[in-house]
Amino acid sequence: MADSANILVLYYSATGNVAQMAHALADGASGLGAHVRVRRVVEIAPTTAVASNPKWQKFLDTCQDEYVALTDIEWCDGIALGSPTRFGNPASQLRAFLDTTGGLWAQGSLSRLVGTSFTSASTQHGGLESTILSMNNIFYHWGSVIMPLGYVNSFVHKESGNPYGASLYSTSANSATQTHLQAATLQGARLARITRAISSMSEE
Repeated sequence: MADSANILVLYYSATGNVAQMAHALADGASGLGAHVRVRRVVEIAPTTAVASNPKWQKFLDTCQDEYVALTDIEWCDGIALGSPTRFGNPASQLRAFLDTTGGLWAQGSLSRLVGTSFTSASTQHGGLESTILSMNNIFYHWGSVIMPLGYVNSFVHKESGNPYGASLYSTSANSATQTHLQAATLQGARLARITRAISSMSEE
């Protein structure tokens, strides 16, 4: 088995919830010895829209994560996609970057990846599962191996409840809960473990 895996955590976040999950997932992966890059996609929303929400503006002003490049996709063995829900789908900011991966897809270089997804919504039934499934659709086209969070850990079954991937129902009433971050950490660890195993198989 390969000693380690290269894991890319690629996300879009407006107010910072998904960014927190991205770093928790990265911690889970690095805890198993993976080399991890956390990258965000470029904000393409109009400046007036961003300025209309103080939390959105603050996150954009203070976030220090680097912007993603196609070279990050080429580098990784496993990838985690994160986005808030937008009517049951990932945000257009993430989709816009993923639309630029056609060249890598044509080369067949994305079929070796292991992929997983995570999300956040501001309403309880706001499309958490459908957003994850929508992000996973790209993995089908890439030919990648899709890795769900699953119920392999009792914490997911008893606490977070979502086997599709780590997810957050974000409201002021539950802002202090850490369930989604623990689920993301578990997801990152599982991604590192499975990616390492599959990378090892491809080297034989």
